[in-house]
Amino acid sequence: MTKPRVYTHSEAPSSSPNSSILSNAMGIVGNLSVDQLESFHSEGFLVLDSFASPEEIQEMRARMDELLHQFDGSSSSVFSTRNQQQSTDRYFFESAEKVSFFFEEKAFDDDGRLKQPKELSINKVGHALHEIDPVFKKFSYSGKISGLFLSLGYKRPVIIQSMYIFKQPGIGGEVVPHQDNSFLRTEPPSCTGLWLALEDATTVNGCLWAIPGSHKNGLVRKFIRDQDGVHFDHPSPSYDLNEFVAIEVKAGSLVVIHGDLVHQSFENKSPSSRHALSLHVVDTHGCTWVKDNWIQRKVDPEPLYVS
Repeated sequence: MTKPRVYTHSEAPSSSPNSSILSNAMGIVGNLSVDQLESFHSEGFLVLDSFASPEEIQEMRARMDELLHQFDGSSSSVFSTRNQQQSTDRYFFESAEKVSFFFEEKAFDDDGRLKQPKELSINKVGHALHEIDPVFKKFSYSGKISGLFLSLGYKRPVIIQSMYIFKQPGIGGEVVPHQDNSFLRTEPPSCTGLWLALEDATTVNGCLWAIPGSHKNGLVRKFIRDQDGVHFDHPSPSYDLNEFVAIEVKAGSLVVIHGDLVHQSFENKSPSSRHALSLHVVDTHGCTWVKDNWIQRKVDPEPLYVS
């Protein structure tokens, strides 16, 4: 099995011939090297080791423990990438500008009762952690996040959604092959996903898998919101599982994902969880938010910077 190349993250590249130094009026400095940019554009994803410090990881995990403790579970939804139609209720749509909790499909028994504590039953928390919660906002709007997007050429990037994903032991649900641009479309396309491992992610507990170079084939289907709710405009293509490579990473590693990259994760049948923070960013300079996206915000998000 081919292993993806892993780069060590640095706050800003050196001035060596293979580095890329960018800065803007706000003092933000690009932090991806020429080699890293070439790898990202070639493979469609980039792995940056040690992007988040142990202290940052602990702070975000402790904060999520607090949020889960405060959550009463009386109003929530079930998340599924197989049949999102089940989650087209008001709770799902309003989560775009709130901190909302979504249960695993397998968390309930036949009578609708949780089979285990709520802390081990939640699939994810989203989709505005980065805006509402101070701990997650501090990381999401940090200079190293901004520097990454400056390196990628974004002029006025905004985080359009954030998710804390649990991949619970034994019941952590499968995320089927997909492209982020299906769900978060701008014209022209500009979505880039950030996937931060808050625990080690392996083939045993449900790490990411991707088809290297698949972003070059363009977007294959769109996730549309209309008067009937949400739905895809085309069925999912069939993918050869042999084309996927496992992206096994240590806690603190960041996976940068092109919006058209085909990626997935399998069920977590192991006794170990696989916590991760996911951010999705789009450019708002020269790019228009498509009106039939599932996210239809009442208030425009705050940009990471304006270049």
